[in-house]
Amino acid sequence: MAEVDKLHNLRHSLAHLLAAAVLEMYPDTKNTIGPSIEDGFYYDFEFKNPISDKDLPKIEKKMKEILKSWKVFESAEKSEKEAKEHFKKNEYKIELIDEIVGKKEKITFYTCGKFTDLCRGGHLENPAKEIKPDSFKLDRVAGAYWRGDEKNKMLTRIYGLAFETKEELEKYIKMREEAEKRDHKKLGKELGLFTVSNLVGKGLPMYLPKGNIIKTELENFIRKEKEDLGYSFVTIPHIAKKELYIKSGHMGKYDAMMPIMTDENGEEFVMKAMNCPHHFEIYNAEQHSYRDLPLRIAENTTVYRNEKSGELAGLLRVKNLTQDDTHHFIRPDQIESEIEMIFGLMKKVYGTFGFDNYKIEISIRDPLKKEKYFGNDDVWEKAEKILVNSAEKMKLKYSIEEGEAAFYGPKIDIKIKDSIGREWQLATIQLDFNQPENFEMDYAGEDGKKHRVVVLHVAIFGSFERFMGILIEHYAGAFPLWLSPVQVKVIPISEDKHLDYASEVFKILKEHNIRVELDESNESLSKKIRNAKIQKIPYLIIIGDKEKDSKKLTIEGRNNEKLENISSEEFVSKLKKEIEEKK
Repeated sequence: MAEVDKLHNLRHSLAHLLAAAVLEMYPDTKNTIGPSIEDGFYYDFEFKNPISDKDLPKIEKKMKEILKSWKVFESAEKSEKEAKEHFKKNEYKIELIDEIVGKKEKITFYTCGKFTDLCRGGHLENPAKEIKPDSFKLDRVAGAYWRGDEKNKMLTRIYGLAFETKEELEKYIKMREEAEKRDHKKLGKELGLFTVSNLVGKGLPMYLPKGNIIKTELENFIRKEKEDLGYSFVTIPHIAKKELYIKSGHMGKYDAMMPIMTDENGEEFVMKAMNCPHHFEIYNAEQHSYRDLPLRIAENTTVYRNEKSGELAGLLRVKNLTQDDTHHFIRPDQIESEIEMIFGLMKKVYGTFGFDNYKIEISIRDPLKKEKYFGNDDVWEKAEKILVNSAEKMKLKYSIEEGEAAFYGPKIDIKIKDSIGREWQLATIQLDFNQPENFEMDYAGEDGKKHRVVVLHVAIFGSFERFMGILIEHYAGAFPLWLSPVQVKVIPISEDKHLDYASEVFKILKEHNIRVELDESNESLSKKIRNAKIQKIPYLIIIGDKEKDSKKLTIEGRNNEKLENISSEEFVSKLKKEIEEKK
């Protein structure tokens, strides 16, 4: 059994074990569903009386008692009548059975010990032998609507953490504790980076001056990298006629489209949830020859998504997201070389932030739900094969993710690991043969005839909001010099004696475009230094008698670096070099 499958089966087996323990302790409870998830498992219940996190230790103890007797999972196929008779007092299971019958699938029960559940399978053969009692832990209680629908009843969800060993569990818990300290929502407030107003709306973050500096630096950085590779930047409006998205297929297939707006003439408009249809129209505004390709259109622009309120999370999941969006219009013979170029850009950009550990996922369509996608089998098989061949040619390890493709084409998703080992999905490369057909995007070939262009949809950061949220947590708020909203703070020891020279130093740095602040507060020196360190400012210049008399500087770096007797010119030179190198 593959390691991934084994861990999935272990976690799913523990979800069954949790349900068994709960039903033994609370017999009038109704159990619903319990899948494995990324760090463990959960199970949703309808309790007669509410429970809380305080009840988890005794439920976990019961799980470990029951585990000793769980020697084997036995499966049995049931008829609709038999299944409904077994779960006659549980309307949630009856609903699931009806759904299975409607899909003409088999109804299977799995039994381990005294517990039987409706399940498709995916368990360990011998839980008592294969699950170490100290490798899992019940984590927390939360509310969850049945089937994720706010119109349904609120259930109680019990989350559990599970790994193959105690050491892996402890490592994960330690990492999560560190992640809580780095929470971008907490640090974003403490560092004055962004705010969310209830009056503006949830999921609509606003950048404060310091946060906007970071966003602007990121935008300028990615723009220069792309311009150096021949990308042409464009600007498009933030709304479009509904017909544009009907043509692209998004209006019927993309749930997060914003509501339609109607003007005084009765024309219907939509706030853009994606940029590609606009960019297609830019391509079609002019005639193109094979010599013009590849044509790379780029834009840092905001799109708007009607995300569910329960899924919004700080900067990581928002309703307005600014994408570093690009569309590559290319000939078929340029596909592999263009993807290779994109990977080179991605590697350079990610390396700047210390993201050197990443993995590749190739997302293909669901072969059982072909009606969800544009295009025929030949086009999809061709596109999927090209992405696989490109990854193999570049000697990249990859996994295949079935059913995760965009409706118009397969894609490559790149996941990186941050400084504490968490995975984040960033770049995406979508290969599209279908929309060029849909929008009749052509170029004149060397033979003088019209040919369909191929489109690559590409984003390196993904969205600036999400990328900033990741960076805040990756750096724990201590941004590298080039990104830091305040790069230097000048601190006079005495307002009366040292402020004049401190002001001179401040002016010199300002003239060299260094982001610098002068602390003119009446606080003690220790408090001034402490406040600057809380703000994670890279460099502090302490001005006292020695500095005033010698016209030299004493510098304290954020990482316990100390420089003494350095001139303003030398320090400016050091700063400029560090900013340029983006270390």
